[in-house]
This record gives sequence, structure tokens and C-alpha cells, in this order.
Amino acid sequence: MSVTAALDQMAVQPEPRRTRPFAAFEWMLAWRYLRARRSGGFVSVIAALSFLGIALGVATLIVVMSVMNGFHKELLDKIVGINGHLFVQAADPPFSDYRDVVRRMSAVPGVTLAIPMLEGAAGVSSPYNQAGALLRGVREADLKRLPGIAGNVRAGTLEGFDSGAGVAIGQRMAENLSLRVGDTITLLSAKGANTPFGVAPRVKAYPVVAIFQIGMSEFDGVFVYMALADAQSFFNKDDEVSVVEAFVSDPDQIDTIRAKIEDVMPRPMLMTDWRQRNKTFFDALNVERNVMFIILTLIVLVAALNVISGQIMLVKDKGKAIAILRTMGATRGAVMRIFLMNGASIGIAGTLVGFLLGVVVARNVETIRLVLNRLLHANFFPAELYFLSRLPSVIDPGDVALVIVTTLVLTVVATIYPSWRAARIDPVEALRYE
Repeated sequence: MSVTAALDQMAVQPEPRRTRPFAAFEWMLAWRYLRARRSGGFVSVIAALSFLGIALGVATLIVVMSVMNGFHKELLDKIVGINGHLFVQAADPPFSDYRDVVRRMSAVPGVTLAIPMLEGAAGVSSPYNQAGALLRGVREADLKRLPGIAGNVRAGTLEGFDSGAGVAIGQRMAENLSLRVGDTITLLSAKGANTPFGVAPRVKAYPVVAIFQIGMSEFDGVFVYMALADAQSFFNKDDEVSVVEAFVSDPDQIDTIRAKIEDVMPRPMLMTDWRQRNKTFFDALNVERNVMFIILTLIVLVAALNVISGQIMLVKDKGKAIAILRTMGATRGAVMRIFLMNGASIGIAGTLVGFLLGVVVARNVETIRLVLNRLLHANFFPAELYFLSRLPSVIDPGDVALVIVTTLVLTVVATIYPSWRAARIDPVEALRYE
């Protein structure tokens, strides 16, 4: 065969095909570089620390976000469960036509309960202690349907509440005043009877007929309920109330329901809703939640920086092996993918372990708190400071997904630069003095 024919035959030969991306040998090398070697043991230690940092960061984020969600939900349920969603007060007192207002409000679609209530500050005392309280006059049928009270009576009964001339108090108030069902509590109001010498304070003793526990220490220690007729007599209000509270089926639709209630009112009324009364409180919770997410994300960011340093050291350690791979036909893209998979696998594994650990801890956070309290003889969640009697936790799938996606993005981005450096290694320079 002539030289010309040989050259022509070589010209028509197809070029060697490149291996497809993420081929088996790329996965094999990426996994091999993760395992410890005598010369690269320190690199593997950095990889292990990066894995632990990512796992702990993800777990911490999930637990903290779940606890913050639990705080928001529990506080909203407790506050709204005892105070209602919408509050109607007379623009021109006295509020004596409350029966007609309640009837009109109850007929509005979306309103599940409308309660007339007389509120006033009072002092409470027992033979052992004294304190301040918010006295509420309410009808027996309404009190039994009040979400915060219904099903939460721990001692005594509400049967015959309208005619029993007794009061219902919270569990924390009962503990502070050392009272039980059947004991007598003394109520003091500055708005008593009018005398020639001025208004005389009113002091009257009532038996304790029921003790309830809402679960929010602030409420359990301050609320006192009595029959509406007794409260009107105690505060010198002749068949009047101070407010009508409405509970709705969907609190997010409060604006629509509020507009409907305004249309059926017999006269001008002052209206406020649960968002206005608790806006500052819940805004503070949301700000704290967002700040905690940003701060704790720094844990994951630090772990991602460890991935960068570990990958850079791995690339330096494997410089000769990369050069040999290049001389054997491996493309720059293949080398880059090998180290990209190597670093990303640390992030994926750490995220998975952190997810599982975070969900387990978030689901059992109250049990863990009780165990730590017993072991360390301490109280890590005092009800007096945090308003709630238990540590709440609500796992939100959206928050968990946000944590996982954020972590994966950070760890994958962290491997791009070291992988690019590995792909840019010149085989000639790497093997010049070998």
C-alpha cells in the first residue's frame, strides 16, 4: 500500500469518541478520592469535618425554624383562642344593645361565635397572697364554647356558672394564691358605689368553682371569669358590656368578614382585629425568625468554606494523578466533573444526615428538654419568661425544603473553583520533574 493510500485511509478513520459526562470511571475516581490514604489522610479529615459541619448546620436550622414556627402557632392559638379574632365596641357608650349586635354578628357567614363580655381590672387576694387580675364577665353558655377554656378546665366545673355566684381562675393564679376549688377569693375594684365622700372601693368574696389551664402562663395567671350578671353588678354596669368578641372560621379572611359585619351593625361601632392588637408582637417574632435563619445559615457557609479548602488541598495532592489522567485522554471536563462530584457528595451526604437528625430532634424537642431538665436539674424553658408551658415545635415542609436547597446550592458552588483549578492543571508542568 502506498504512502498516499495509507494517509487517505487514516484520514477517513473516525476520531476516538469522548466518554459521556458522568461516566462510571468518573464516579469511581470521585469516590476513591474521598477515601483516606496515607499521603492524603489530612485531606480526608478536612472532608469529614466539612461533612459534620454541614450536617450540624442543617439539623440546627431545621430545629430552630421548627421551634420558631411552633412559637408562632402556639402563641397565635393561645392569644386568639382566649381573645377572639374581631372586637366590637360601642362608639357611643353605653353598650346596652349588645344582644342585637350579637344576633346580627352571629348571622354573618364565617362568624362561628360572638360573645358579649364585660372587662375590668381588679385586685385579687387570698389569705396567702394577692395579685392583679383582669376580670371578665361572660355568660355560661359562651364560656363553655370559648376555645381557650373549653376542654381546659382542670378542676371544678362550669355547670351552673350563671347562677352559682362563683368565679373561674387560671391554674397559675390558683398556684400563686394557694387556692383550690371551693376556696374563697376576694375581688377588689376601685369603681364601687357612689357615696357622699366619693366612689368607695368595692370588695367582695367569691368561691372558686373552676380552675382552667390555657397553657400560656401570662393568661393563666391574670384572667378571672365570672357570670355576666355578677360582673355587671360588681362594676356598677346596668345591663351593659364593654366588648363583643367574634371568632371566625378563617382568620386570614378577617378583612372580608369585618366588612360584612360593618354592614349589619345597627349603629356606628369601633372595630379592631387580632392583627391590630398583636401586630407588634407577631412582627417581632417574624423578625427574630428571619434573623435566626440568616445567622444559622452562616454555620452552613463556614462548612462550605471548609469544602473549598479541602478540595483545593485534594487537587494539590492529586496533581500528578490529574496529569496522568490528562495524558491518558481524560478531558478537562471529565477532570472537573470528578472533583465536582467529590465535593458535592460531601454536601449531599451532610445535608441528608442533617435533615434526618433535624427532623428527629424537632419532633422530640419537648421530650429532650424534659430529659435535660432532669439530668442537669435546671429549667431550660421557664414558662414565666416564654409565656408557654411547653416547648413547641412545628415542622414546616417549606422551611425544610428551603434549608435543603440553600445548603445544596452553597456546597455545590463551593466545589466549582477547586474543580476548575483541577481541570486547568497542565500535564507537562505537573510531570516536568518526575
